[in-house]
Amino acid sequence: MNDFSEILQKYWGYDTFRPLQREVIETVCSGKDALLLMPTGGGKSLTYQVPGLAMEGTCVVITPLIALMKDQTDALRKRGIRCVSIHSGMTPRQIDVALDNCVYGQYKFLYVSPERIDSEMFRARFQRMKVSLIAVDEAHCISQWGYDFRPSYLQICRLRKLAPDAPVLALTATAPPRVARDIIEYLQLRNAPVFRRSFARENLSYLVRRTENKPEHLLRVIAHVPGSGIVYVRTRERAEKLAAFLNENGVSADFYHAGLGYMTRNIKQDNWVKGITRVIVATNAFGMGIDKADVRFVIHYDLCDSPESYYQEAGRAGRDGRPAYAVLLLAGTDCMNARKRMIAAYPPIATIKKIYEAIFNHYQIETGGGKGTSREFNLFEFCSKNRMYAATVHTAVKFLQMNGYMTLTDEAEHPPRIMFIVSRDDLYRIRVERQELDYFIKVLLRTYTGIFSGTVPVNLSELSYISGYTLEKIMEHFKRLSQLHIIRYIPGNRCSLLIFEEERLPAENVRISPESYEHRKKIAFERLGVMIRYAESDTECRSRMLQEYFGETEVPPCGKCDVCREGKENAGQENGLRHRILETVGDGEADLQQLVRALRGNTALILDEIRKLLASGRLIQQADGTLIRNQTG
Repeated sequence: MNDFSEILQKYWGYDTFRPLQREVIETVCSGKDALLLMPTGGGKSLTYQVPGLAMEGTCVVITPLIALMKDQTDALRKRGIRCVSIHSGMTPRQIDVALDNCVYGQYKFLYVSPERIDSEMFRARFQRMKVSLIAVDEAHCISQWGYDFRPSYLQICRLRKLAPDAPVLALTATAPPRVARDIIEYLQLRNAPVFRRSFARENLSYLVRRTENKPEHLLRVIAHVPGSGIVYVRTRERAEKLAAFLNENGVSADFYHAGLGYMTRNIKQDNWVKGITRVIVATNAFGMGIDKADVRFVIHYDLCDSPESYYQEAGRAGRDGRPAYAVLLLAGTDCMNARKRMIAAYPPIATIKKIYEAIFNHYQIETGGGKGTSREFNLFEFCSKNRMYAATVHTAVKFLQMNGYMTLTDEAEHPPRIMFIVSRDDLYRIRVERQELDYFIKVLLRTYTGIFSGTVPVNLSELSYISGYTLEKIMEHFKRLSQLHIIRYIPGNRCSLLIFEEERLPAENVRISPESYEHRKKIAFERLGVMIRYAESDTECRSRMLQEYFGETEVPPCGKCDVCREGKENAGQENGLRHRILETVGDGEADLQQLVRALRGNTALILDEIRKLLASGRLIQQADGTLIRNQTG
């Protein structure tokens, strides 16, 4: 099937493509590389999913977003499209089987994180696959100028040698010009056209509200904008307290952050998506890959560190094309506090080495050990135990990653895992004796293979669909089976993985490149400076500032942000005052002082408008100083 419109209609039910989608699809299907710069919610995924179905072979999608992998593979499977993802929740045997299936053409799409493409197992199987297309999502991560640089992205170009005929499509929602240049260079894109969709969001109004009473102003915004919304905050504690404050004031709200359990987060997210909860108060752990188009407002309670993160988070409002609002609440000390946080987040190199030692001590790994191993890494647990500042540790790990010592993956959902710890004969007896558990055990046996020989990950949504039980009921059954020592149950969690690329060294032998350190620090402060200018400006169109940051030129004012609206009001006031001046002068002549007194307003404004009328020739000042109207103009 190579009729792109037919594929679009058959699998997605759409009659037409969005702007640029067809052009990109035609380019990669003709065997050419391409770079697509498209805002969040613009439909980037279809530009590789449609070609993946149209072309023979497997489309390999490289993305660091584990949550997005899950959402996209779930959505593709619901449409009857065979796909698989390789992630940290899988056993080596499961990964082996998945790669084999791709080699033998069982799947149209393979989703994989950049950290995994450099493994010997992956490269060997990749070389044997018939690869139709390599799609590199979040491609800005390849650039040191990118706000989320990941050294593992630099390994992607190796795949070109293993599949030289496969076109490469690089995609990102946030790439200033210098980042776009790096993407083309480091991915070795060949004569690649750059498809750039404007970063303007026609339906989104950007507003900055200066206030020293943020809670009260937050209530006011929510009261005036009907529909659901997101409130972004910096800390978990603030998310919880602010959600409680909103509920106390009659707003249906809940909080969300990475410290919550797997099931809890799923339930909170599901309630918000379905509209049971109106407002979700969250840290930046929330939002990526969530499919909810009718978000009417996104409010930033705290200042972001970069325009990229602000644009991406604010862009979750109004994806249905209807009017929506992105509101930043700004108190007097916010910008100063943001600068202090940034200074604290860039520790001296000696502190980075101290954190290096603390990490290995945390896992009890001795000097010379640890290479090639990985550990679950809970940043906040580590910081609490070692009495360290989270931002400092996170930045230190990033520098250790840039210098090749370890890799920190994104936080990912690790599903619950179960294993039967009784024999099949004993299990049959239990099913006879405990009829209330028989049906559920039968569902587990039918759904999961290898459940007696090792722990297997459980897809709770899938299990709920198959069994007809609610998620709460499933968890009750797991708890009961565990208490009866029938299964081993490992609860799901959300965490990052820390992969040790090299063995532990003595601290004095750890080298942090001063160039990389100063380079990253400089970039971070530049971005913060742009964000502060955005927040503090009362003369520049906010949408235009963001568009120009992402490389657009000759951008007209949006007419919807608070700065543009204020300008319109001022223009209206000026036009009104100008009309009153001309009416008061009339067809006669007017003494300047008497004219100012008659208009009864701000003297400075009145005199300024009179000067403008004189300069334009609509008023004439006579020799004796009196004013008359120019009857010819």
